[in-house]
Amino acid sequence: MLCWGPPSITLPPTTYSIHPSNMAPGESSLEAQAPRRSSRISGQAKVEAPAPAKNPRKPSKARTKRAAEEVDNDEKNKKAKANEDETVNDDDNDIADPAPIDIGDILPSMTLKNEKGEDIDTGSIAAEKGVVLFLVPKADTPGCTTQACGFRDIWQEFTSLDYDVYGVSADSSTAQGKWQTKKQLPYPLISDPKRSLIGALGAADGNRTKRSHFVFEKGGKLLDKKMPVKPVDSPRLALEFIKGLSE
Repeated sequence: MLCWGPPSITLPPTTYSIHPSNMAPGESSLEAQAPRRSSRISGQAKVEAPAPAKNPRKPSKARTKRAAEEVDNDEKNKKAKANEDETVNDDDNDIADPAPIDIGDILPSMTLKNEKGEDIDTGSIAAEKGVVLFLVPKADTPGCTTQACGFRDIWQEFTSLDYDVYGVSADSSTAQGKWQTKKQLPYPLISDPKRSLIGALGAADGNRTKRSHFVFEKGGKLLDKKMPVKPVDSPRLALEFIKGLSE
């Protein structure tokens, strides 16, 4: 005998209908049916935990001691350098800023060069005769040439009164030698590049030389000085002063 069970019923697949009003623009029905992920969750940045800090390595006692010794040596070197610089500066000031001489003072003794590069002792040039020193800012320039040629033109009148004439500038001996030859200057020139003598006479003005002249009697005592003075007047005023001494 055959037994018949209830007949099997096959159901059609379930479909869902999506109304167009619930779909995003350009979205298909399949995309609309797919589950959506929250934008708030997906937009959050991932925060990584900071790496644990490493324990710094402690310097050894030997390294610490060596570093301390190096710092101590640096301090000692700095102090020694400061003392050395202070000594040098003091020496420079003694040379660069001598007290200028005044009427009645003696011509200072310094070893300088003449236009030939020969040593000359300024303290001895007035031992036998009186001396006129005229100072110019720069050799072979218009004003200085006027002053130098003025002394050249009346040089014999100075020598007849037992006075020698010397030109002084901060130019090199070579520059002075060329100037002397070019203008036929009959008297010697003294090169004073550090302005040592120029400063002692009170005619140094920083890196410049004040135009001036100084009259020393035999023996080296300062009798007269003109500073500043015009180039054309300097030779005449020096000669007039010397002539006035014998009157």
